[in-house]
Amino acid sequence: MRSTDWRVPGLFGLAAFGVLLLAPGRGEAARKFDDRYAGSETCQTCHEDIYNNLLKSPHGAVEKGSVSGPKGEWKEHACESCHGPGTAHTMSLSPEDIRNPGKLPSGQVDQVCLTCHRNEETHAGRIVDSHAKQGVACVSCHSVHGEGGHALVVRGTPAVNQLCSSCHLSVWASFQKPYGHKLVQGAMNCTDCHNPHGGTAKTAGLATMGKATAANEPGCFGCHGDKRGPFTFDHAPVRLEGCGACHEPHGSSNPRALAQHEVRLVCLECHSNLPGPSAKNAAMGVVPPAFHDLRSPRYQNCTVCHQTIHGSYTDGNLIR
Repeated sequence: MRSTDWRVPGLFGLAAFGVLLLAPGRGEAARKFDDRYAGSETCQTCHEDIYNNLLKSPHGAVEKGSVSGPKGEWKEHACESCHGPGTAHTMSLSPEDIRNPGKLPSGQVDQVCLTCHRNEETHAGRIVDSHAKQGVACVSCHSVHGEGGHALVVRGTPAVNQLCSSCHLSVWASFQKPYGHKLVQGAMNCTDCHNPHGGTAKTAGLATMGKATAANEPGCFGCHGDKRGPFTFDHAPVRLEGCGACHEPHGSSNPRALAQHEVRLVCLECHSNLPGPSAKNAAMGVVPPAFHDLRSPRYQNCTVCHQTIHGSYTDGNLIR
């Protein structure tokens, strides 16, 4: 009996302990709101239209507490997660007693948004991104409350392109040229190649364009996979400078979006009167009496012979 008496209470004790472990909310540190916080229901009294739009946006999940992590701690207090404690504002109705991210300096706006978004891969480089350095705040592009029932982020190819072109006028003008990517036609948008938040080399896309990098321009090769290395025989500009060494990706007056109107002129920016492999052919370049004498039509189109100019697996001269 003594053995049985010992086991039964032990089983009850283990069962009770298991119930405590499975009890909802156990082990989670719920945020404690003091008297400084009024709650979103109070905010809704005066800002009902904004509150209703917020519920339809991705930020509505914060208000409902249906997200995990620190965001979920702001259930029924989503307004104050960005605007700060609201009790003082409800008493005075003064704009001075509430934080308005739309009127803060860009650096302070970023601090507010990154309170929740800093650990997201897309926003990993926001602080060092060119947009941040130029004072472009998150609210310059994003509708935080989702006015009109739209999503938090501007969506749809035409809307994204219109938003980007409102600042990048010269780039948008380049897209009007006859050769280049089909943004004007609505076939793609800026964020297909660029991560507007910056980010790491993995996520930045063409944010690495123009910088000496071996990242192989992930934005370009997302579509032009046949040009992706590594090759047994690399073409140095592709590996070191990127696609922009020869192409104007935003638009060009030249076929294939080349930087020059003829292929040979693009090549000659680097290949000019290069020395040959032997004394007999001391000048393999383009200045007569060089082997590649440009006065002859056969040498006026480099890609007739050098066909694999992005890199080759078989030939160091990129001939095949």
